[in-house]
Amino acid sequence: MDPTLLTIADAAKLISKKKLSPVELVSACIAKTEKLEPTLNAYVTFTPDLALKAAKVAESEVMAGKVRSPMHGIPVGLKDIYDTAGTRTTGHSRLLKDRIPTEDAFTVAKLRESGAVITGKLGTFEFAIGGPSFDILSPPARNPWDPTRMTGGSSSGSGAAVAAGMVLGATGSDTGGSIRSPSSLCGLAGIKPTYGLLSRRGILPLSQTLDHAGPMCWTVEDAAIMLQGMAGYDALDPAAANVVVKDYTGQIGASVKGKTIGIIRHFYEEDHVAAPSVVAAMETAIDVFKSLGCIVKEITLPPLMDFAATGLIIMSSEAFSIHEKDLQATPELYGEIGRDRIMMGGLLTGGDYVQAMRQRRELCVAVADAMLGVDCLFTASSPFPAPEIDKVPKWLMYQKPSITMPFNVTGQPAMTVCAGYEEGSGLPLAFQLVGNAFDEPTLFQLGAAYEAVTSWRSVRPSLA
Repeated sequence: MDPTLLTIADAAKLISKKKLSPVELVSACIAKTEKLEPTLNAYVTFTPDLALKAAKVAESEVMAGKVRSPMHGIPVGLKDIYDTAGTRTTGHSRLLKDRIPTEDAFTVAKLRESGAVITGKLGTFEFAIGGPSFDILSPPARNPWDPTRMTGGSSSGSGAAVAAGMVLGATGSDTGGSIRSPSSLCGLAGIKPTYGLLSRRGILPLSQTLDHAGPMCWTVEDAAIMLQGMAGYDALDPAAANVVVKDYTGQIGASVKGKTIGIIRHFYEEDHVAAPSVVAAMETAIDVFKSLGCIVKEITLPPLMDFAATGLIIMSSEAFSIHEKDLQATPELYGEIGRDRIMMGGLLTGGDYVQAMRQRRELCVAVADAMLGVDCLFTASSPFPAPEIDKVPKWLMYQKPSITMPFNVTGQPAMTVCAGYEEGSGLPLAFQLVGNAFDEPTLFQLGAAYEAVTSWRSVRPSLA
């Protein structure tokens, strides 16, 4: 048995029964990282000594019968925008290459409390926007399914590390799709929870209006377990929602018969025409949900470009406001792609921003109306499988509308689920499930039901 290919759920059961040592598990992940890191570039800062030290503590607690949670002893990587006390957090940028926080981000502290073992800081597009870039602090992460391909972004190292079995789970952030895009292209289950569910204190910001934190894992159940470990109200985060933390695994395994799913076809068939392999995978996935007893109905939302334009104006304006001073003082410390994308925000006016915020409200109302009578929405996650890493246009996000951006605009929970692999290339394909605010359990229930009757979770990239 290769412990690095265990799910969090299975590893947790073995650890609680004292059949698997946290030290054994973490050591195996460290060994795999040392073998694959030269190819995948998943890490910015790898901390094996700290991980082994934490694993030994976890092992002693487990042996004493003090299992904290299903995350106890589980190796987890952090996107390098999550602050870690005593370990540098750089945003994958030369600008912050020597920045060492004195406190953990709130969600990192929660993971440590759950018993998770932090293995280091994973690569990101620079400041969660600039990439894939070859002129930043270290090379960009590569896709374990094919290292000539990109992982998606901006949570690039997280996608690579989980898919390859370097860690069993990783944190990501999502401002326009940065959890769901790499989860899609790397074959993972990744969720952008409801806006405000997870604290963002201690996470380098890109856009305060659109930023979300969340987990990226191999299975839907693992994502639910990890979200449980990250959730909790943070009174010091002004955007945090003071809501009861639900049992995110509680509905997994329950029948989904009678659940109503609204299919948004026009996003991937008309607004941003997806590759034929993606369209075919969506139809197959819809048929699976029908076979499970779900009721499927067609849903029409405003054009995808309306969501994309609204989200990009908000994101660009807020990103520029965060970086303006540093861009003026030391532009050479930014990579070209990150610098140019952020500077785009300087060309927008206050009127542009205000109109985008007004349009955002109208779009939120339109989606809320469309969701009346449905349990969740369904659409594609990425319109294409992973492209070659050195052939991604700098302005791709401005040229064609993102299928993930709509749900950053609305703030609803949205989860990527692997829908199989493209014939020939073997690259992952994926769909999104989108729920009502704070109804993550329904997404986990539906996503896990789909995984249970498909074979995709038994397939790993050859590098793993």
